[in-house]
Amino acid sequence: MESKKNHWEKIYSTKSPDENSWTQEIPKTSLEFIHFAKLSKEAAIIDIGGGDSRLVDFLLDEGYVNLTVLDISEQALARAKMRLGDKASKINWIVCDIIDFVPTKSYDLWHDRAAFHFLTNKTQIEKYISIARAAVMDNGYLAIGTFSEEGPDKCSGLEVAKYSEDSLTKKFENGFEKLNCKTEDHITPFDTMQNFIFCLFIRRINLNNIE
Repeated sequence: MESKKNHWEKIYSTKSPDENSWTQEIPKTSLEFIHFAKLSKEAAIIDIGGGDSRLVDFLLDEGYVNLTVLDISEQALARAKMRLGDKASKINWIVCDIIDFVPTKSYDLWHDRAAFHFLTNKTQIEKYISIARAAVMDNGYLAIGTFSEEGPDKCSGLEVAKYSEDSLTKKFENGFEKLNCKTEDHITPFDTMQNFIFCLFIRRINLNNIE
């Protein structure tokens, strides 16, 4: 069976951005949630599964100076670096499977659009949430976008988990308080539609006694 890493390296090695369903010209909802948090330009922001997403382009242009992008695919990050050119040196790039990530610093905001829903078993999901709790500082934020219950059953040939506002909120209830959720119809580069649920949470260290 092909490993997760090999799967994603192949995707990013053989498909251009306009051949990948998740590609967005403007990450509108992600930016809305980040702006809602009213963070300083020095705030530590990490983009989980960021791949060659353009979110960091927009954040750099807005003056954010402490940005990290994590992805399992080295090829995805190489493409992002190539696109950014000299600006790439301003980003901290991490090649890692999210469930193997060991944070070495605390983050003001954890962003994830379309990575979490690829975790489909309880052990993976619980590991992800545990890592997020360890990484996000008290009163920091977690912004997450996944396929909604109306979304597709598979993406890039892989099974995905789908969530409602309630089920996504429940997954993160130990340590995170929901602030806002919204659904979004994402139009893919090949004119199909995928429905997402986006939620913004705030980290509460003492919520449900989870440290």
